[in-house]
Amino acid sequence: MRDLPWLTLLIFWPLAAAVAMPLFRRSREACRSYALAAALIEAAMALLVILLFAVGRSSLPATEDVAWIPALGIRYTLTCDGLSLVFVALTAFIGVCCMLASRHDDMKRPALYYALILCSLATVQGVFLATDLFLFALFWEAQLIPVFFLIGIFGHGDRMRVAIKFFLFSAVGGLLMFLAVIALGIYAADGPTGPTFALYDLTRLHLPLATARWLFAAFVLSFAIKIPLVPVHMWLPDAHTEAPTAGSLILAGLLLKTGGYALIRFALPLFPEAAVAYAPVLTVLGLIGLFYASWVALAQEDVKRLVAYSSIGHMGLAVAAIVSGSRLALGGAVVMMVSHGLTSGGLFAQAGMIGERMGSRRFAVLGGIWNKAPRFGAAFLVCVLASAALPGLSGFVGEAMIVFGLFRVDVVTGAFAVLGMAATLIYLLRLARDTLFGPPRSDAPFADLSPRETALMAALVLAMLWIGLFPGPVLSIISAPLDIIAGQVWPAVATVTTGLGL
Repeated sequence: MRDLPWLTLLIFWPLAAAVAMPLFRRSREACRSYALAAALIEAAMALLVILLFAVGRSSLPATEDVAWIPALGIRYTLTCDGLSLVFVALTAFIGVCCMLASRHDDMKRPALYYALILCSLATVQGVFLATDLFLFALFWEAQLIPVFFLIGIFGHGDRMRVAIKFFLFSAVGGLLMFLAVIALGIYAADGPTGPTFALYDLTRLHLPLATARWLFAAFVLSFAIKIPLVPVHMWLPDAHTEAPTAGSLILAGLLLKTGGYALIRFALPLFPEAAVAYAPVLTVLGLIGLFYASWVALAQEDVKRLVAYSSIGHMGLAVAAIVSGSRLALGGAVVMMVSHGLTSGGLFAQAGMIGERMGSRRFAVLGGIWNKAPRFGAAFLVCVLASAALPGLSGFVGEAMIVFGLFRVDVVTGAFAVLGMAATLIYLLRLARDTLFGPPRSDAPFADLSPRETALMAALVLAMLWIGLFPGPVLSIISAPLDIIAGQVWPAVATVTTGLGL
């Protein structure tokens, strides 16, 4: 059973399912059922990989390696360790959520709509599993294509302008990273291993200091655009606002996470000296993003747009934690990214439901939903509270680890992080107040969650509760790979924290 190419199946099963989607194009219901079945099979495979390889973890990391272009040292290498595995599982889970959340935006060309979602899942899984840098760069660029068409064809408002803006931002960053990957390959060609793009071999290169810093900057710029980090965040609010609901789930739940994951997996171990040198700049930008997002979010009049700015703030805090030099904060950043995928996914799904029911997501027509639709209100409130890091919910675990970790490294940074997190409470409480409570500002009826929507929100809420109450399995599974990465970048820190079991 373990001999089957599970990692390859995780990537190419959604792609194969997408190719077969035109067979169902004559019936919208058939498209929906087939797409949901394909996403459930992907989730089942992710669960099976967890059971086969992660339980006991004796077989992690799992690797599939085949020569692809030997003359250039390019290989088809996929590796799944604990860090990859949590994001692979998150991708499969968000994939199912996308299918359940899509009952309004798929009215035109449903076969194409669901095929694009499945293609997105395939490319994102590739980003989380590839450890040959050339292969990773291909998946990194490929993930732009289905999201571009999702926004451009199935979005709202000025969707094509927004889709082009998203594509240009991401493509420019990706091009710089691709050039940096090629440069690494050229340097490696003269090394002892010969031509190679293998991550492990490239981390052992001895690059000139200035070269390493320039290459690190190219990698980080590409990842910062995807995260998104201030000041290269401008594409995100528009993309979220105009994207269909599933597009918003993919953007917030998955694509933003690929940026944070890539920063940890590739940028830190490839260029440890440059990572330490640039850490103060990235920390300041991350904290600026936290405060800036809170300030701008308060002025928003659209639910989706407010949630979009909250993503900028939360991911800014994650970046500050990743480069802090604290192993505890690094682990907290991973947990926080997983939690943010769940909470933002829930909030964007419910923002989509508000738009479907009211014809608008503006606060001017909301209010009083708690009394009209109690199940909807309860699920919305849980998502808001989890995003606000209420103890017992998923957001608390990651943010608590980040704060304690930052205080250990630098009191001032820790204090600014706490102040920034307090600022997020203001707009999140405003979001709950203006949406759920007070007198309704519109006489339009507001139906409560349907059985399908109840299943979607129940799954998300249970996942938030599980991570909030029992974070041990997630912390345990990411421990070993984060210890290795921290040992490469901050050897002394890794030695101390590993001894403490953090």
